[in-house]
Amino acid sequence: MGRWMALEGTEAVAYAMKQIAPDVVAAYPITPQTGIVQTFAQFVADGEVPTEFIQAESEHSALSACVGAAAAGARAMTATSSQGLALMWEILPIAAAMRLPIVMPVVNRALSAPINIHCDHSDSMGARDTGWIQIYSENAQEAYDNTLQAVRIAEHPQVRLPVMVMQDGFITSHAVERVWVEDDDAVRAFLGTYQPACTLLNFERPLTFGALDFYDYYFEHKRHQVEAMRRAKDAILEVAEDFARRFGRRYGLFETYQLEDAEVAVVVLSSTAGTARVAVDNLRRMGWRVGLLKPRVYRPFPDHEIIAALRHLRAIGVMDRAIAFGALENGGPLWLDLLAAAHRHGLHIPIADYVFGLGGRDITPSEIEGIFADLMQIADRGAVTRPVTYVGVRGELPLPSPAEWSLWIPEATMAGD
Repeated sequence: MGRWMALEGTEAVAYAMKQIAPDVVAAYPITPQTGIVQTFAQFVADGEVPTEFIQAESEHSALSACVGAAAAGARAMTATSSQGLALMWEILPIAAAMRLPIVMPVVNRALSAPINIHCDHSDSMGARDTGWIQIYSENAQEAYDNTLQAVRIAEHPQVRLPVMVMQDGFITSHAVERVWVEDDDAVRAFLGTYQPACTLLNFERPLTFGALDFYDYYFEHKRHQVEAMRRAKDAILEVAEDFARRFGRRYGLFETYQLEDAEVAVVVLSSTAGTARVAVDNLRRMGWRVGLLKPRVYRPFPDHEIIAALRHLRAIGVMDRAIAFGALENGGPLWLDLLAAAHRHGLHIPIADYVFGLGGRDITPSEIEGIFADLMQIADRGAVTRPVTYVGVRGELPLPSPAEWSLWIPEATMAGD
């Protein structure tokens, strides 16, 4: 039997790592991720887990050590945030292209400059196209559960790709929550024994990793990565189904809330989904038909499934905690992906972007209610006039308040559930 524990988000991930008992963990501390490797290092020092713990001199070296360990057939893990993830940049696509099932928790933190230690998603969003699977967590329980599932996903024989598991810096990483921690034996049974497809230490079948690859074969190797990422979607659902069967907590590619009869909805990652649920409940009590979609899996992007879930809406608001500088309207990456998916699947409804929370700035239920009020106006007009709104920024045009909007909102829109 498992047990309830009061854990910070970083501690929840460290407990998952303890139960995974990877062969190698190489790490370098960086705020706000430090709690993960600090707690896990204590487990190693106390003899509670037989992992080889490598204290690297940088994040670049930490991931490089994981690449070497994984190539030798070991279960390898590390963890990082922000500039640490940026320092790993050279090695991220190497780990993916060499098809190494490394699992890396990432505690989201803003990229410098200016120096900022608080949450936004600029670090992991900047790494979204390096070939890693990306899974986002709303709270400590999801961070624990997603870390366990990430091992199975990464090692799946149809995938063999590295996985990042995200949680929001300080907001969930340092907040104490009640987390259900499964029994060690049950986790080991779920994970199984790692059987690497190939290893440098198999002298009966010598292999070369990371060799020079000219134009004669490089393209084909990239195409193989595309197929692995495509197959990852089914593998994620397969692992989630087994997780639900064993432990009773069900996961998918995304989660919806009050979406079935909604007229407008927001799409938002990670911890802000909890704040958005409060806003949805507040407006539902006023008779507004509003809803929420929280992506769990961002890479591979589940375009077909998300568009199918949103197709009945009159307007969609995407909430981005990052900016894709120089891209369309300087909006956020989640918005850009959703726009592309809508075009690809013939969804012709207004989709607006709301960039928020950079550098850890709070987003309140009332501000999200303002986003819903703006979406109601967009739905009424049938068009987006301001594609990107920077929520809560000094000097920006304010969003309408639900109280003001409800004075003249069409009666049909205000109808109760």
